Amino acid sequence: MLTRAIAVAAALLVTSASANSKRGLVFTPNSTFPHDAYIWTAPPTDLTWYYNYKPLPSQIYSNLSQSDFEFVPMLWGAPSDINDKSFYNTIKTLIDERGVNITHILTFNEPDGPGEYGGSDIDPEVAAQVWVNNIVPLQEDYKALRVGLPACTGAPAGLEWSKKFLEACSGLISEDAKTKNCTFDFVPIHWYGNFEGLASHMGEYSAAFPNKSMWVTEYNLANANLQETQAFYKTSAEYLDRLDFVERYSLFGAFRADVSNVGPNAAMLNRDGELTDIGAWYLGRQATGIDPNSGKGGKDSGAVRVPTPGLLTLLLVSLLGLVNFA
Repeated sequence: MLTRAIAVAAALLVTSASANSKRGLVFTPNSTFPHDAYIWTAPPTDLTWYYNYKPLPSQIYSNLSQSDFEFVPMLWGAPSDINDKSFYNTIKTLIDERGVNITHILTFNEPDGPGEYGGSDIDPEVAAQVWVNNIVPLQEDYKALRVGLPACTGAPAGLEWSKKFLEACSGLISEDAKTKNCTFDFVPIHWYGNFEGLASHMGEYSAAFPNKSMWVTEYNLANANLQETQAFYKTSAEYLDRLDFVERYSLFGAFRADVSNVGPNAAMLNRDGELTDIGAWYLGRQATGIDPNSGKGGKDSGAVRVPTPGLLTLLLVSLLGLVNFA
């Protein structure tokens, strides 16, 4: 028994030491079962970073350093006052006063998407002014800070939004006849559909923004059966791990199946908060054999932050790439 325990402990240490530096957590807090948050950081885990759609880190991970579990702040949308610089001030306070080693910034969550599906729904010109007021001074103050382009939906209109945004941003910072461009370091993308669509979408953005690394900050196969969902996960994870230009990725599914708005089979926890096969694989562990639909579940667990549309509506909009499942 002791020998077996030692062997298991050694295996856990090896797995933890070889954590996949690309994989991160899209953190959607569960107010009914807050302890679910610890599942993603308990060893062994492949997750090395997280974001929560906010500029400030989640209190529940306050015991972890940036080197242990890196927090990436997000400028989610536009403030009511276009001249507001609160995001800039918040990040500056985190770095200068609280000593948090912020090295990456995410910006504008699905600005081309409607608010009813979780998009920040911002005109490119407005987003450009907010960027100039908040992101540009951060880039000037902290030269090593790496900033992501706004993360549009998977819809064709997303790429057009990005181009209009960059054009508007350039117009704001250019002086006289001297043209300047707003700069970014990596391109975040979102996708909810099959693997072929994901690969095609990635290729489209790689062609539009050559020589830029990519973060896939939301992705999954929505409302499919378990076999299809597991196959999608395995194929996509292998693909994202293999591609050098993919710097980081985060599967959207870190919640219980009974509150999932990408379908129960895409969730990484079953109704009782136990890791499913996909959840275990994502953490770098062996399959658990736990059915996502198993367990009694909890009342109003609140793991997903936007209302779930009707199934037919969700499927139709997902095909168009307009849904933000965060």
